[in-house]
Amino acid sequence: MDISRFVHTFGRYLKDRFGERVHKLSLAGDFTCPNRDGTLGKGGCTFCNVRSFGRAAGQLSIGEQIGQEKGKTDRAKRYLAYFQAYTSTYAEVETLRRAYEEALAQSDIVGLCVGTRPDCVPDAVLDLLAGYREQGLEVWLELGLQSAHERTLAAINRGHGLAAYRDAVARSRARGLNLCTHLIVGLPGETPAMMHDTLAQVLDLGVEGLKLHPLMIVKGSRMAAQFRRGEIAPLPLAEYAELAAELIRHTPPEVVYHRVSATAQFPTLIAPDWCAPRWSGMQAIADRLAKVGPQGSAIGHAWVA
Repeated sequence: MDISRFVHTFGRYLKDRFGERVHKLSLAGDFTCPNRDGTLGKGGCTFCNVRSFGRAAGQLSIGEQIGQEKGKTDRAKRYLAYFQAYTSTYAEVETLRRAYEEALAQSDIVGLCVGTRPDCVPDAVLDLLAGYREQGLEVWLELGLQSAHERTLAAINRGHGLAAYRDAVARSRARGLNLCTHLIVGLPGETPAMMHDTLAQVLDLGVEGLKLHPLMIVKGSRMAAQFRRGEIAPLPLAEYAELAAELIRHTPPEVVYHRVSATAQFPTLIAPDWCAPRWSGMQAIADRLAKVGPQGSAIGHAWVA
């Protein structure tokens, strides 16, 4: 079942914007993270093992990575350069400019998606990204929030609170940047009502895009040890699909969902098993939305999950 029948997907948004399919190419700049290099802490967020989601930075140049990523698909002629791994605004502005513009130098790259933390977007970086937007390029700033609840943020060792996100959003929106906020569904100790409250706060602050991720336990993360001790457990597929569907139904139709689920591969993935197949989460959510209604259909109604 095609999930774009029920959700304003990023693929649908890009096709409407450019008149054809546009693919994201996942890239790794030579960046790290203040929550790993000792600036804020060591070891990163408790769920994090970024090597499970992208190559280690520095192995290939940006241009070489783009060539490699293009070789994986023949279904698009235009692309977005997605700086995904680690914190892709965590460097001097001129270092960022060189990385971004190495990607943008290719004629079939139509824009940037830049993944980062809300405490790593100084004004100079936002001005740089806004400058690309003013040139007519497609630019998305992706902010990892995960939860709006301070207790949760502390428990997963994010190294920032909601205030940093509020500040980043205000300064980004003042520059007209498209924002995509990352949220994790199923974080330890969070109830469905807490997840709904996070969504409500994000929407109230203003956002153009969202990404939903199920909590995944991956090799090399601190959560892996918690999982082995029986202290935490990821959501079963049916429960995740129900929660994600309700979040989607409470989201205005104009907001773009860049992702509604996520995958990882064994042996990096420890749990849940259903995150290994690429389409399991999306199919389950689409099936649920077909029964209860599409994106936006629950706005103004009580949360029922």
